[in-house]
Amino acid sequence: MKIAVLAASGKAGRLITEEALNRKHSVSAFVRNAQKAQDLAQKGANVVQKDIFALTSADLQGFDVIINAFGEWEDFSLFKKQGAYLANILAGSKARFLVVGGAGSLYMDKSHEVRLMDAPSFPEDYKGVANAHAELLGLLRSQNTLNWVYVSPAADFVSDAPKTGKYKIAGEEFETNEKGQSKVSYADYASAMLDIAQNPKLSKVRVSVIGL
Repeated sequence: MKIAVLAASGKAGRLITEEALNRKHSVSAFVRNAQKAQDLAQKGANVVQKDIFALTSADLQGFDVIINAFGEWEDFSLFKKQGAYLANILAGSKARFLVVGGAGSLYMDKSHEVRLMDAPSFPEDYKGVANAHAELLGLLRSQNTLNWVYVSPAADFVSDAPKTGKYKIAGEEFETNEKGQSKVSYADYASAMLDIAQNPKLSKVRVSVIGL
């Protein structure tokens, strides 16, 4: 497949790009600073230096899958803004649009009324980014012409943990593994993201990933 990874030089984006390359896909890595993606170019990615807000419909034509690994820890409003911008330029596109999401919006009940981020014990420091991710999910749900999949990681999303190959792609409800943990490494999440990219049956849905 032809895959575009947006924000490919970030922690999640880099691992997703590498996983896609390892699976022999043709990968274009979109970054703001090409200097930070030299390693990806050396591994075979076509590195494109362009800010998300500068992308056009033409830039993203011809891809089978577009994976958005955008992340932000200062201006949380950018999550919804960049999501809306991309939804606009991708309206009517045949490409599947996969989004690196957050765990805070996972449901804690079968009726889907209570979210993880609504719990009193949810860390105050993460409420801002969790709410921003939830707003982005809400935006995606409103899109009728976008073939999206929002992929929530486990609650404990560990950047430097090893790739184990032991993970589960689950649904919208919060789950734990046999050890009672909601935990996944970035590396295993990247593997799951490519599994999802290779599964065209998943469309206009939110899924989650937990390590086993």
